[in-house]
Amino acid sequence: MSDNGERYVVGVDFGTLSGRAVVVRVSDGAELGGAVHEYTHGVIEDALPGEGVRLGPDWALQAPQDWIDVLRRAVPEALAASGVPPERVIGVGTDFTACTVLPATADGVPLCESRPGRPHAWPKLWKHHAAQPHADRINALAARRGEPWLPRYGGRISSEWEFAKGLQVLEEDPETYALADRWIEAADWIVWQLTGVETRNVCTAGYKGIFQDGGYPSEDFLAALNPAFAGFTGKLGRELAPLGGLAGRLTARAAGWTGLPEGVAVAVGNVDAHVTAAAADAVRPGQMVAIMGTSTCHVMCSDRLAEVPGMCGVVRDGIVPGLWGYEAGQSAVGDILAWYVDHCVPAPYAGRAAERGLGPHEYLTELAAEQNVGQHGLVALDWHGGNRSILVDHTLSGVIAGQTLATRPEDVYRALIEATAYGARLIVETFEGAGVPVEEFVVAGGLLKNPFLMQVYADVLRRPLSVIGSGQGPALGSAIHAAVAAGAHPDITAAAAAMGKRVTGAYLPDQKRADAYDRLYAEYRRLHDHFADGGMLHRLRAIRNEASA
Repeated sequence: MSDNGERYVVGVDFGTLSGRAVVVRVSDGAELGGAVHEYTHGVIEDALPGEGVRLGPDWALQAPQDWIDVLRRAVPEALAASGVPPERVIGVGTDFTACTVLPATADGVPLCESRPGRPHAWPKLWKHHAAQPHADRINALAARRGEPWLPRYGGRISSEWEFAKGLQVLEEDPETYALADRWIEAADWIVWQLTGVETRNVCTAGYKGIFQDGGYPSEDFLAALNPAFAGFTGKLGRELAPLGGLAGRLTARAAGWTGLPEGVAVAVGNVDAHVTAAAADAVRPGQMVAIMGTSTCHVMCSDRLAEVPGMCGVVRDGIVPGLWGYEAGQSAVGDILAWYVDHCVPAPYAGRAAERGLGPHEYLTELAAEQNVGQHGLVALDWHGGNRSILVDHTLSGVIAGQTLATRPEDVYRALIEATAYGARLIVETFEGAGVPVEEFVVAGGLLKNPFLMQVYADVLRRPLSVIGSGQGPALGSAIHAAVAAGAHPDITAAAAAMGKRVTGAYLPDQKRADAYDRLYAEYRRLHDHFADGGMLHRLRAIRNEASA
């Protein structure tokens, strides 16, 4: 590489099953090298590694060593692939799934290292939903007391978040709870490992930690849930660092892991979805970014504060400083399609796909794309992983209506794709009904690889879809934040304009198909509202859990 004076940053994205690193040029956002490291332990759902301790229903944990291995493997590999001299790297930024949270000692050591046989000592992944009863109690008490922060979360907080998971630890393993000096988002923990400095970022604190208007829920409120819970916020930290800020400098230990120079700027931690807005250069009011992968997270900035039913949260400075940042989401999208392919595709279909050199997703997509809208006669609810928005109930479950003896695998596959699109449309309509206009719908994430799915979304939403110009949106977004932290750009908006990329109007709605989808969407809404109270679905889940005990 010639000595042209260019500067570079590294973005590291910690996902659900793997972590990835990308080396990015500061001047224009060019991605010069990347690498992926698959987690050794993946998602821990059945039993603790090496311990044989079984986990209950709806548990999902992770291993901190997997995260460190991303720094030790993906970052050096990305650097080598890029050809960029390490001394030209001026900053590192990271992002994480959220709420992925762990108990740790006062110096940041995860409790699972000393208590490997205790499930509650391990980090709880974002899709750990076993704290739903605790979230229900938090919501009921907050509603009775009229807590002012509750409307900022659409009227309900999620079982995925810090307080519900923390309350579960307290009540199911009080000894581990007492040993946890810190209850910390993985987004902040990894920055701690890089810098040796404990910080807490405004994004996770606001969206996942119920930090609003300068404070957390009161000790009086927490004591009403459980007297021993009164001091919970002491584990969270109160000084919040702004997004794009400098969290610290790379330590000698972390430099040894990554192959980067000691002292490189490290950006304040962030959430994978929220940081992707910068990667798509979509940080202005009215731009909703849907990060579509295993789940979908919808984020957008606005210059107005509104109460949107069922939103995951609205946080001042939560995406970029100076604006209100909104979040909503769908708990499962790609996960639903993966479940169907893994468990419901008959052997003859898999065989025909293999004969043509196609994967089952590609084969089913091809068959589904041959149908007219409504030809399968089905409508489904996209609740296989619960409902994040707008019902905020992770004990809901999927429903498929209209099946007959003539129903084929591709029919169900298409109906599931459509169900996720209907869920996205309901979220958009809910925002606009609350006075927060969605002027541009921007898509990022792994599901961009399926053009048929994207066209279904355009038709169902009745609006053009813009798409991010990078296959590594979160990692690129983290790199953009690193550039700001290192002083290469004055703020996130300017950095996003220089380094982010998207294609506007990449998918356009077809009027005829959109009209046909309006009829099906109306049936989706009827099915949605019929099952929204959860009565039957909750009873079925309870029966399942009792039978599995």
